[in-house]
Amino acid sequence: VAPWIRFYSNSCCLCRHVSAGTIQLGVWYLIINVVVLLILLSARLIRIMGGDFEFMDDANMCIAIAMYLLMILICTVANYEAYRQHTIGIIPFFCYQIFDFSLNILVAITVLEYIGQLPPNFPCRDDVMSVNPTCLVLIIILFISIILTIKGYLISCVWNCCRHINGRSSSYVLVYVTSNDTTVLLPPYDDATVNGAAKEPPPPYVSA
Repeated sequence: VAPWIRFYSNSCCLCRHVSAGTIQLGVWYLIINVVVLLILLSARLIRIMGGDFEFMDDANMCIAIAMYLLMILICTVANYEAYRQHTIGIIPFFCYQIFDFSLNILVAITVLEYIGQLPPNFPCRDDVMSVNPTCLVLIIILFISIILTIKGYLISCVWNCCRHINGRSSSYVLVYVTSNDTTVLLPPYDDATVNGAAKEPPPPYVSA
């Protein structure tokens, strides 16, 4: 059995359903992106009004604003599609999680390489360098591992939500008949009820 099938579950995050967990995760990401976007827009407005606020240059700020607007759109669509039990709008959000997870791994590697050569103007450099290097590296690895584990678990929640929705929208249900070792394909419930309703009703009963 493939690992992604073996660890499939309909529940996540304190026994919540994967659909509810995906919606809550999308709302959390949506709030974070909205807050960061408001900070960027405020910094942009201060700069336009002539304030001395050197946060980043205009080109990078415009790119960041466009990126967070895109993320707000992706999170909104993911929440809506998870509520409607459709997977098509959840896929971009899932891809964003994969990209964010990969980016965190690259950042973690960079931090581990950077920790041994801190610049002189680094805040609290003396305090950091006074710690045992082996102990410091272990603490950083533990902290990064916890973050990556949480992010990996959230990715699995969204993936299980997609699998759950796809399972609900499957076209046929397999029913195994053990008497003669055959397999019967039953049509979906909606199709069966529609076809059954289309048939003519039986003739009325006439008493003798």
